[in-house]
Amino acid sequence: MRKLIKYGSNFYIISSLLFLFWMIFIDSNSIPTHIKLSQKLYDLEDQKEFYLEKKQQIKAEREELMSNPELLEKFARERYFMKKQSEDLYVIVEK
Repeated sequence: MRKLIKYGSNFYIISSLLFLFWMIFIDSNSIPTHIKLSQKLYDLEDQKEFYLEKKQQIKAEREELMSNPELLEKFARERYFMKKQSEDLYVIVEK
């Protein structure tokens, strides 16, 4: 018990313990902050993979559209309601 009191009254030990407590829990670079940031990093890496795959898919679709004029015309008619000069276009919206 006397050794514990002896070490507890030592200035260097007390200041070292306070410093460790400060660095682990209170500082802006604390362990909980590092855990949150690393989790966010993993989430962002997953999103990056998703968007890279989506980008490849869109590139493939674009190449297919640009190489086939009939498919491009079909896409333009369905998506953007484009028509020829001599045609009438009717859009039916279901409720």
